[in-house]
Amino acid sequence: MIKSLHFAVALTVLLSGAALAHDALDGGEGAKITVVYDHELPNVPGKSMKGVLVEYAPGGFSEGHTHPVSSFIYATVLEGAIRSQVNDGPVAVYKAGESFSELPGDRHGLSENASKSHPAKLLAVFVVDTAEQELIYPIKK
Repeated sequence: MIKSLHFAVALTVLLSGAALAHDALDGGEGAKITVVYDHELPNVPGKSMKGVLVEYAPGGFSEGHTHPVSSFIYATVLEGAIRSQVNDGPVAVYKAGESFSELPGDRHGLSENASKSHPAKLLAVFVVDTAEQELIYPIKK
């Protein structure tokens, strides 16, 4: 029940913001990253909610990255499967309908399509300082 509710909420945010899609962000090989929702929170001055659609081609990935230190992220896989590692935690595969979160200051070292033959999509919902314009910072190698 909870997972289906989370998926329904993520899908509703995605569909309601799809017409607003803008601000393509730098991704990795075979990754398209688009801000699809951006709204200031009226009851939390200085904070906004931003929806980011991440679309991976078969075998696609995002470079290792971090996010603004003010951000909390709740990500839901919409299609396919995503292989992910946050900080030094275990590598996990999340399938459509499953979710994970990233806390302020986390490092997202691995984010990729788990399939070499099918596309994958996830919706990352950020709660972040409204003034933040950059949402992804590549990890310097």
